[in-house]
Amino acid sequence: MKSRTSTCITAAALFAALAIPVGLAAQEQEHGQPPSAPIFTSLFSFDGTDGALPFETSLVQGMDGNLYGETGSFGFGSNGAGEIYKITPTGTQTVLYSFCSQPNCTDGGGPSGGLVLGTDGNFYGTTSYGGTGSFGGYEGWGTVFKITPSGTLTTVYNWCSQPNCTDGGPSYVGGTLVQATDGNFYGTNVYGGANTSCNGGYGCGTVFSITPEGVLKTLYNWCSQPNCADGSSPNGLVQATDGNFYGTTLEGGANSSCFSGYGCGEVFKITPQGGLSTLYSFCSQTNCDDGDNPYAGLIQVNGEFYGTTFYGGTYGDGTVFKLTSGDTLTTLYNFCSQSNCSDGASPYTPLIQATNGILYGTACCGGAYYSGVIFGITPAGTLTTLYSFCAQTNCADGSNPDGGLVQATNGTFYGTTQFGGNYTCSPYSSCGTIYSLAVGLGPFVETLPTSGRVGETIKILGNHLADATGVSFNGVAATFKVFSHTLLSATVPTGATTGFVAVTTPSGTLKSNVRFQVKP
Repeated sequence: MKSRTSTCITAAALFAALAIPVGLAAQEQEHGQPPSAPIFTSLFSFDGTDGALPFETSLVQGMDGNLYGETGSFGFGSNGAGEIYKITPTGTQTVLYSFCSQPNCTDGGGPSGGLVLGTDGNFYGTTSYGGTGSFGGYEGWGTVFKITPSGTLTTVYNWCSQPNCTDGGPSYVGGTLVQATDGNFYGTNVYGGANTSCNGGYGCGTVFSITPEGVLKTLYNWCSQPNCADGSSPNGLVQATDGNFYGTTLEGGANSSCFSGYGCGEVFKITPQGGLSTLYSFCSQTNCDDGDNPYAGLIQVNGEFYGTTFYGGTYGDGTVFKLTSGDTLTTLYNFCSQSNCSDGASPYTPLIQATNGILYGTACCGGAYYSGVIFGITPAGTLTTLYSFCAQTNCADGSNPDGGLVQATNGTFYGTTQFGGNYTCSPYSSCGTIYSLAVGLGPFVETLPTSGRVGETIKILGNHLADATGVSFNGVAATFKVFSHTLLSATVPTGATTGFVAVTTPSGTLKSNVRFQVKP
């Protein structure tokens, strides 16, 4: 039997740990009272007519303070092709757009990966089918789209518009776009591209950039190295403070002795120009003790990267890992360390860092009721299970949370479950839910974008901003303009340096969740 090297503690002990400053965010920000015991709330249950089965998708906060998300395409909703919806923090849901509203689904169908809020206030995303592109005798290989907060959708790009789909095809895993510091969007696809040795000949995928107007540039074609040593099936990107992009691949890489048999995945870096470097290949340790086949991308915390694997680790049910700047991987936690996997198993989505410096995430499986969990883990690897799904009768609280978390500017976490809730979605039995989890963290502000030059105007999202009396960038006062109680803009002032943005209101000072990077 393998030794249990990971650390798991009780909820009470973690709450005590949370009260201690952990990481740069907690050390340099004061966010009020220490976190309290978690309060879970079921906000909304899908019923099929308003969408259902949100899968591999996370919510995103808009400039109006509401949350926006996607549902999958399993025959539910107006056209059975997935929908975009808005939900208030208190649980009022509105369907904004139903895909396949145009003949032959030229507007796309099956939204995947989640939405990203652009600096223009609109949302951008991808679909897994539909559109006008064709490849291998099939029509409709997905789109990139823009949608306004009121629900007006515009197709930005049709995948497989180039011969043999060399521009890339749809992405079912990790399809979330990221808007980079140059204003363009960057992302990955699982299918298409110049190399066709994967996915039954339908391509190994690409890394791409695309302008908000739809000008696409292919930066890298996966499986460009023998035996796909460079990886395949990428899981999305994160732009680091060095300006480069980092991510994981589900498959490919140097090692193949893992569950999938198609390669164990890797961590990679890619420059904005397309130069790719492999940083780590999973299953480099005996019995894949270092984890294998990550389904989720990365986050950067204090210059280091954190992520999860779906398989591998001491018990084969996934890990939380850290990768240092020297490309050294450390396993922080092995899931299923507790009896009956009560601590969760098989994490599916990226971690997030909250304003207290703690990392939070979901695992789709395991838990006290074998239906997934929400967990918190310190950067040093101390983990607790904060909530086990299916705790309510008939799983009214939801089950299988394979969507990630988002911390809204009110301090609360929000997420989705694929199943649970209403039992009206035959043959899938239950339709999925939207939930919130409060752990006592106070409100904060979020800048959009998170970097800029002196003289540039940025947007600041938050709550109760209408009576703001001051804005500062790392202590330097800035001019600002209030638009609503959830939005204001500010000009990066002369003399500003990299640091936290603060908004002063009659009820106190709100600080940004991350440092604002002042570019030269």
